[in-house]
Amino acid sequence: MTDLPDTNLTMLTLAKPEGELEVSFERRPMPDPAPHEVLVRILATPINPSDLGLLFGAADMTSARAATRDGLPVVTADIPAPGMRAMAGRVGEALAIGNEACGEVVKAGSSPEAQALLGKTVALIGGEMYAEYRCLPAQMCMELPGGTDPKDGASCFVNPLTSLAFTETMRMEGHSAIVHTAAASNLGQMLVKICAKDGIPLVNIVRSEAQVEILKGLGAAHVVNSSDADFLDRLTAAIVETGATIGFDAIGGGKLASQILACMEAAAVQRMTTYSRYGSDSFKQVYIYGALDVGPTVLNRSFGFSWSLSGFLLTPFMQKAGPEVVGRMRQRVVDELTTTFKSHYSHEISLTDALSLETIANYNAKRTGEKYLIRP
Repeated sequence: MTDLPDTNLTMLTLAKPEGELEVSFERRPMPDPAPHEVLVRILATPINPSDLGLLFGAADMTSARAATRDGLPVVTADIPAPGMRAMAGRVGEALAIGNEACGEVVKAGSSPEAQALLGKTVALIGGEMYAEYRCLPAQMCMELPGGTDPKDGASCFVNPLTSLAFTETMRMEGHSAIVHTAAASNLGQMLVKICAKDGIPLVNIVRSEAQVEILKGLGAAHVVNSSDADFLDRLTAAIVETGATIGFDAIGGGKLASQILACMEAAAVQRMTTYSRYGSDSFKQVYIYGALDVGPTVLNRSFGFSWSLSGFLLTPFMQKAGPEVVGRMRQRVVDELTTTFKSHYSHEISLTDALSLETIANYNAKRTGEKYLIRP
């Protein structure tokens, strides 16, 4: 292995007591792995919506301004009073960012598990990935086949495992078909491929005709456009055809989750043979797993009494599912890394370029089809 530098360039986000967010870089001492740890040189790390929540929090990024410190970029933005209340738990604490990455193990602790990864290309999860190097337990790494392109390995965890978790949850809870929103995303395209391969009926909700064509090009059978005037009729018809009673919503705010439940209920009522003032007895579940709309979630109670709206996060799911299920999911990701689980990136940027105001405005817009990859 080549000689390592003395410091590790790391991106940090800090909420200050005076109502200001600061995102900057710090040259931290190069970590030395403990016996059970490995040191990974980061080769590629994606900017996911889940990363943006920590990176900028509730700051008003329209107020962002740029400066430099020790030759490195610094971005500062105002945090409105409601945002300060939401970020109270992190005020004064500089936090490192980045959920997942791909890299090369350049140093390993003395344990057999750590030594086995030395020199290998790995996918890794555990936060603090927007850096040149990351030291973490060997168990947080997933060895990838030799010659894997870091672009393919960078998004091995969050989107692939989340999309697989949707189908696992569907089976565990006794459902047989899925409704998914923001379905033209990288995650959504993976879910289309998984469901096609596994024979799971899937209703995809998108917001433009271009996104309809993207998913139909992947072979999706049911794609509905929320911008169409007859969206609710089309959604109900797709749910009637598939029998979907579970949905996963990346939008979060607004009325879409309520509309999905209402259309599920309308489909269930069509199957009823006798009237009930309480609605159908078909249980309908929608999980919110994203916050593309950070406004309030609005429910119009038009879906009977047999329903649930809950939050969904990958880590709690994996803890509940257990090591056997998670091991099976991880192996499938490795086996289908360049097919089912291939991510597509519209832009590649350096670590310091990620704090350009123009670049921030672009990736923080969270537009479908625009995904940024950091190459430190």
